[in-house]
Amino acid sequence: MRDPLSVLTEAFTSFLFGKVETTRLPVRTSTGQAQAVYLPTAAPGLGDSGVIIGREVYSGKGYIYDPFQLYGQQLPAPHWLVLGESGNGKSALEKTYVLRQLRFRDRQVVVLDAQGEDGAGEWNLIAQELGITPIRLDAMAALDHGIRLNPLDPAITTTGQLALLRTIIEVAMGHGLDERSGFALKVAHAYVNATITDRQPVLMDIVEQLRHPEPESAEAMNVDLDDVRAWGLDVALVLDRLVDGDLRGMFDGPTTVGIDLDAPLIVFDLSHIDRNSIAMPILMAIVGVWLEHTWIRPDRKKRIFLVEEAWHIINSPFVAQLFQRLLKFGRRLGLSFVAVVHHLSDVVDGAAAREAAAILKMASTRTIYAQKADEARATGLVLGLPRWAVEIIPTLTPGIAVWDVNGNVQVVKHLVTEAERPLVFTDRAMTENSEASDAADAAEARRAGLLPPDPHQPYEPHEDMRAAEWEAEQRAALLERQRQFDESSESTVA
Repeated sequence: MRDPLSVLTEAFTSFLFGKVETTRLPVRTSTGQAQAVYLPTAAPGLGDSGVIIGREVYSGKGYIYDPFQLYGQQLPAPHWLVLGESGNGKSALEKTYVLRQLRFRDRQVVVLDAQGEDGAGEWNLIAQELGITPIRLDAMAALDHGIRLNPLDPAITTTGQLALLRTIIEVAMGHGLDERSGFALKVAHAYVNATITDRQPVLMDIVEQLRHPEPESAEAMNVDLDDVRAWGLDVALVLDRLVDGDLRGMFDGPTTVGIDLDAPLIVFDLSHIDRNSIAMPILMAIVGVWLEHTWIRPDRKKRIFLVEEAWHIINSPFVAQLFQRLLKFGRRLGLSFVAVVHHLSDVVDGAAAREAAAILKMASTRTIYAQKADEARATGLVLGLPRWAVEIIPTLTPGIAVWDVNGNVQVVKHLVTEAERPLVFTDRAMTENSEASDAADAAEARRAGLLPPDPHQPYEPHEDMRAAEWEAEQRAALLERQRQFDESSESTVA
């Protein structure tokens, strides 16, 4: 029974101010039912300072990423891992990212280009556009006064030279150097550096010293001279491959004059090297150490080191250890390492699983393009991705990827401008070499959402409708997965 005074007060208030709102009883419902009341929301972005990548699929917000801007705030390390099967947009992402980074004056990029097309590396067009000549490492061209990188270049410290020689030998032999072979290499290197002062020492000098060691080398350790010669024989045979074998011409002479390490973009074209041979990890090791001692300097520049076909690095324990040390420069000297890999299984199941795990741990940014369901599950397990992200990876279309920036996971559509398009879509080797074929490729890319509409063609609204329908389907799929997750959670609690 209500108080008469309360009833009178409510009636008087209603007479003066109109009908008051009635009290509504609470409604009990499940999250699966209530989700229709609320619009889907996206995770917060990464800020508004840096390089524009594209837009977040579910919210439509612009997606901006820059490891140098985010370092220390949202990123513990500036390194980046890009995963995905061929044909899904990894190459376009890398190239546009580099082009956009180079618009900042304090940026410098080195690319190890291991893929080729039309007799040149995949980055050749971009290098030409910027007026840069790629450093093309080719054994045949090197014999005809081509590019050479000297592992004994005076620009590299003596400690770095010896470390590089050991890495080359260990990669080629497939195992570490024993103490005796290491001693023979050390004394040969020390003798060459001490006696050759009128020119750059070269690998042939090391080989000759290993074949004919000086008596002082044996006397220093109180061993027989023939023993020192025997200890260095295997080392000499490995180095001889770089001097007089299938890799001759690239590393057996003074460093080529004119290599501009101050250019905004430096491209090492490795496309003429067999990617499945032992030559590739040897090249990676030599270039890595050579850059470590000649390129990375404390001059306040922000540097990006992008490696195509990075499994050549991570699959070799000795090269992986070398690059693991190089990655530590990220914090001290402003280096961002970008590794591009097709499948994570190429890395975690390789011979350098422990080293690979350490490198993956340093990569605070991971971008995953479309993969098969089983590969996506394995990737999600290794990288610690949320379940919804693992489920969506096999359904991604070209140009769309899952981005994990230190736990901030979003689905991002990469956008390519019309000016960038002819520089980044360079897969003519798989198509007919004709204008009609190029036009068909461009039309297909537009239908896939990789390119904006052609400004020279009449506007066709169905293209926008197709993109809108796709995004609506993706939103519906996300809501359905959330509903199933909520139902499974409720049944578990019950």
